[in-house]
Amino acid sequence: MTLGLLHTSPVHVPVFDGLRDAHHPGLALRHHVHESLLERAGREGPEAVAPAVRDALVEAVGEGAEAVLCTCSSIGAVAEALGPQVGVPVLRVDRPMAAAAVAAGPRVVVLATVESTLAPTVALVEEEARKAGRDVVVRAVVVDGAWARFQAGDARGYAEAVAEAISEVRDADAVVLAQASMAPASELVPDVSVPVFASPRVGLAAAAASVPRPR
Repeated sequence: MTLGLLHTSPVHVPVFDGLRDAHHPGLALRHHVHESLLERAGREGPEAVAPAVRDALVEAVGEGAEAVLCTCSSIGAVAEALGPQVGVPVLRVDRPMAAAAVAAGPRVVVLATVESTLAPTVALVEEEARKAGRDVVVRAVVVDGAWARFQAGDARGYAEAVAEAISEVRDADAVVLAQASMAPASELVPDVSVPVFASPRVGLAAAAASVPRPR
């Protein structure tokens, strides 16, 4: 049982290892970190990196992955669409989160710290709403200044900036944290009245379920 994970930042490696240890013991994870994919997607758009994403997926499969989880929301749709070409299930980490947010109510606020993540995440929420036969109104917000803190290695400051943005949300039924790196912020606002949805735990659970079980 081996799951490949395609990351665009090394900070995700210990996060998903910890979730595996807590919830999916026995699942082998192989991490593949390609930081340049996010950088290029931000400059040129997600579709521009499709060939490089395919190469990364082929690499993961070649090293034994029986399914691959893409933990980057900016390129998640691209990776997911390439699944049939690489012969194993390819999942995007944020799809289960989006489905849960849609179920919470029609007014969804998407928070992101990278501009390139907004459009793919909004599109995903709207797609899940259509699948569920629900109407949604999505508001998209970039958390100003947060990404610079992330790039500087200030994990606490990054989480605090996102937490402050969460606390400022009004007139919403759900808050979606568009990037996996934003998940720790939800722990800093335990009393917020609007449900906050993050992707790592539920995304890994869906990916773990997709890995073929030995007979």
